[in-house]
Formats: sequence, C-alpha cells, structure tokens
Amino acid sequence: MSAVVDIGTDSARSPIRIDIEELLATRLLVQGNSGSGKSHLLRRLLEESAPIVQQVVIDPEGDFVTLAEPYGHVVIDGAAYSGGEITRLAARIREHRASVVLALDGLEIEAQMRCAALFLNALFDAPREQWFPALVIVDEAQMFAPAAAGDVTDEVRRLSLAAMTNLMCRGRKRGLAGIVATQRLAKLAKNVAAEASNFLMGRTFLDIDMARAADLLGMERRQAEQIRDLQRGHFLGLGPAISRRPVAVRIGAVRTGSRAVSHQLSPPPQLSTAEELHALLHDDPAVEEPTLFDSAPPQAFTAAPDADLLIERIAATEPGIDPEPLAPLPETAEIEAIVSEILADMALEEGCTYQPPASLFQDFTVRCRMRRVRSLPLDAVQFRRRFAMAVAGLPDPTDPDWADILRVARAVPDDLLAPFLTLARAARDAGPCPDDGELARVYGTSSPGRIRRLLDHLERSGLIVLRTDFSGRRSVMLPDLGISTAPLEG
Repeated sequence: MSAVVDIGTDSARSPIRIDIEELLATRLLVQGNSGSGKSHLLRRLLEESAPIVQQVVIDPEGDFVTLAEPYGHVVIDGAAYSGGEITRLAARIREHRASVVLALDGLEIEAQMRCAALFLNALFDAPREQWFPALVIVDEAQMFAPAAAGDVTDEVRRLSLAAMTNLMCRGRKRGLAGIVATQRLAKLAKNVAAEASNFLMGRTFLDIDMARAADLLGMERRQAEQIRDLQRGHFLGLGPAISRRPVAVRIGAVRTGSRAVSHQLSPPPQLSTAEELHALLHDDPAVEEPTLFDSAPPQAFTAAPDADLLIERIAATEPGIDPEPLAPLPETAEIEAIVSEILADMALEEGCTYQPPASLFQDFTVRCRMRRVRSLPLDAVQFRRRFAMAVAGLPDPTDPDWADILRVARAVPDDLLAPFLTLARAARDAGPCPDDGELARVYGTSSPGRIRRLLDHLERSGLIVLRTDFSGRRSVMLPDLGISTAPLEG
C-alpha cells in the first residue's frame, strides 16, 4: 500500500502529494486566517490517509465528527467523561490503534485545554510495545499552546503547553506525528511551531505573521506579500514530506463536510410598517419561550455512551473485527425518571440546602454518571430550579396539579424558588403556613432576619399577601391563584 497521498494540485494542475511516512518523522504546521481553508486542508489530508495510518483528531469545534460514519472514526465527546475516563480512553486508543475524534465543542476553553492535555499525555505515556505510528491532528492549536498568558489559569496553561510540547518535540520516537493548525503563528508557542519541518501556509494579513511564514518557507521578505493574496483553499507548501522548494497548492475536494453553517446573505423579511415590527418584537415573548416550568413534556435527551461501552467499541475497531453496536440509549421517560429520583434523594439529605449551588450541581452530575446518564439533561440554571422544586416536595414538574403554581413561579428568582413553592404547596393543600424554621431550612439560612426580608420581598413583588390575625398567627395567600394557607399554629 502506498504511503503517498494526493492533497491537491499546483498551478500547472500537476498533483501535489504528501509522503505520510516522511510526515510521521517530520511533522506539519498549517497556518491561515479564519476562512483561508485550514479545516478543508486537514479534512482532505485525513480522508486521503485514513486507510493507511491511525488518526487522532483534537477537535475544539466539533467539525470533524462527520468522519465517523464513512471512515470509522470513533467520536469521543470530551464533555461527557471525567479526567480518569479520558485517560483510560486514550490508553485504549493506543492499545487498539483506533482512529478517533476528540470533540471538545461542549466545553469552555479552560476545560478544553485540560481535557486535551490529559488525553495527549495518556497517548504519550503508552508502553513501548504500543508505539504504533499515528497522526495527531490539533486544530486551533493556538488555544492549546498559547504564546502568551490569557484568560485561563497558569496551571492549566502550563499543563496544556507541556502536553503540546511533548507531542511536537518527543512524540516522534513514540510514533506520534503532530499536525498543528493555527490562525496566527504569533499566537502559537514558538517551541511548538519550531519542531515542524513541513509547512502549509495559507492566507494571512498581518505583517508579523507574513514575515514569519516567509521565513519558514525560505522566502525573501519582499516575497511575503504574495501570502496576503492567496485565495481560499490555496496554500504555499514546503518540507521533506511535500516539496524541497516552496510550491503553490490548491487543496482538492473532500467527501465529508463540516457541521458548521455557511452564512450567506439573506435579506430580512419585509414588513409594511415599523409598528408591525415593533409589535412582533414585543408580542409577549414570555409566552412563546419554552421554559422549565411549561407543562409540555421535556425534550428528548441524548446521552453519550458509557466509557466502558466506548472502550469496547474502540477495541472492536482493530483490523478484522466488526464493531459491535453500542447498547441502546435510555428512553426520554427513563432519563426523566432517573433525574427526578436523583433530585428527590438529594433533597432529602440533611443540610443539602446549605451547600453552594456549584457543589450541588457537581454532586448531581456525578450521580447522573453513576446511573449511566452521560449527557447532562439539565444545565446549571435548570438544575437550580429543579432542585428547588424537589426541596419543596414537587417530584414531577409535569404534574398538571402544579401547572398553575409553576406558571406563577416563572417570575420567582432561582434563590427564592424553594421557599415560594413551599408556601404555595401549603396554600394548595390548605395546610398551615410554614413557620420561619421550615422556610429557613429550604432557603438554606439560619438567619431569622433573612426570612423576614424574604417574605417582605415576595409580598412587595405581588407574589404573596401576608396576613396576621388578632392572635398573631400568620397566613399567606397567593393572589394570582386565589388560594391561601391556614394560619400558622401557635
């Protein structure tokens, strides 16, 4: 089998090829501004070399997951697994020589850097008998190997930069050939860029980037201007795996596409008057926006496969083994039942309301994973409101008996929802008004003054009406629903 792949043509329409065996030893750097065609170039290289070499793609935007079906790449959703599971998956990838795409688009930048660093380090630390050749493609490499400190912590930056440096400096002996793509050379750490011996330079406009690109291509500074004039999908290539002299390359067609949407001009809708547009924008937006408290059934959740199941699939990608289908995902009703059960269990734990919301949400995610719900069905904001509902004793948000109360509760801030629903439940059942101790427990405070301020705020917001009889007993009415608690027993 030939180790040479065709990536495009030169100005004379002669084919330009890349020697994959040479590339494994000499690595590749791709530069180009946004829209220059970097992702198209990487996709062409991946598609052409897929039959002859293992591929590992670090994909911060989720663009390359479309390689999975036609080329058999296993997609790993970085947001769905813990650090330990990511490390285990990377170790099995080296062991079974599986081609994978690590999709990080569900993570914030700092979490992307940490996840990619753990993944790369696990690839790098594989035992010697597993040092099989593999292309490791890192798109938007300036994110993982920044030249200067940014908004992330120093600890995460050092971890990610060390992993990228290991890949480019020491990965060759372990069979790992780094291919890094960046929008700007000036943003990429020099000790990462300097280890590449092959270059494909696309369109760029800043003088500092053009000058560095010209230096890497062995061009004179006055020739650097042509880099600014390159069209989309056109690159200048140089290196032992490409050409011994700079060569212009027009990247060939690809078979798969990106999930990204191509934005084309589209005129806005024509309305006859400005009043019509004003009415359209202000037409009771709260009614049209679906919220957590709508009585409609929840939307379907898509769960990522369990790490053990994904490892089995990775193992099944070895040559000669037909991959087994993954276990069927739970139905929507099953996941919602699991989530309701988890929230109810958490709400019953002593002192749960006194914990920070972030700690509670983390506990919730762990419990979901333990129940094999891998893709979180609630984000942090939704979790706070559902947890408040569970604390107030509402097991099912779709219960029609609670529909009117939840409609009113849309206007209640997250931190006040649990005590409001506690009052509303008592009013619905015509039970006695909860005392300050009960409200303090569900609110997560030990301050009587905060409870007084809480009730005062709810009353001033028009959500409740407080009433104290001649015996000093308090009762609460919900004016929007016309229901009231019984007086608080003395």
